[in-house]
Amino acid sequence: MKWQGREGSSNVSRGSSGGGPVKIGGVGLLLLVIVYSLFGGNPRDIINEQNRTQQEQQVNKSEKASSKEVEQAEKMLSVVLKDTEDVWHEKFSEINRTYNEPKLHFFEGAVSTGCGNADKNVGPFYCSLDQTVYMDVTFYNMLTQKLGADGGDYAMAYVLAHEVGHHVQKELGILDRVHNIQRRLDEKDANKYSVALETQADYFAGVFSYYIKEKGYLEEGDIEEAISAVQSVGDDHIQKMGQGYVQPEKFTHGSSELRNEWFQRGFKYHDFEHADSFGEMGLRIQ
Repeated sequence: MKWQGREGSSNVSRGSSGGGPVKIGGVGLLLLVIVYSLFGGNPRDIINEQNRTQQEQQVNKSEKASSKEVEQAEKMLSVVLKDTEDVWHEKFSEINRTYNEPKLHFFEGAVSTGCGNADKNVGPFYCSLDQTVYMDVTFYNMLTQKLGADGGDYAMAYVLAHEVGHHVQKELGILDRVHNIQRRLDEKDANKYSVALETQADYFAGVFSYYIKEKGYLEEGDIEEAISAVQSVGDDHIQKMGQGYVQPEKFTHGSSELRNEWFQRGFKYHDFEHADSFGEMGLRIQ
């Protein structure tokens, strides 16, 4: 992706909440479960994660990123955020609506959010209460080394575009409606709505990618990097790597094939009309 020398967003901040085990509870826990990170699995693992020993929480040296690498990644993602702002201002103006920009907060280790406290094991996530995307950029190492994505800067751009897609859902009123519906459902049915939320966010990441291509910012292989990232975070892929078998009834983000399908659909149609992942799954949100 061509990002060097381009303007970054003014909606970026950085900082961590300090050491010690992270406690997630109340509303924060509920919302973090609903918007659980791209690195999914069972959302209850968020709770279990807090009980790991200090030794188990240590990051392997091969997964660490140098301060220069972190700085470069954050600069790149700041430019990507600015691009998302430009794209979604344009798209919202087409439907006579105003787009309110989200914030992006970088952290290392642990962070306090409007949705509660979280650590890097939660992965990148969007908190609707403070309308902020939270990212520890070392997630990139997990994406490539543990989940098998090909890597590249546009893999990181896709992840941010996906999380911003959740903010787009917030702006459209979709996210709040779905959260309210999920609170009345059992886990199995609530998971269906989670899959629809995630695949719609993939669609919006595809919309973003189309406009970045039109602006001439994509380089050869960028879309392939995004597709590899999409497929690496499918529930079936993660389950197979983690437990050796697939349990579709426990999907919360969608299969690799489904997520790729919705990403490419967004890239193809780049509009709001084809974004109804809920209707496609027979789910009502009105």
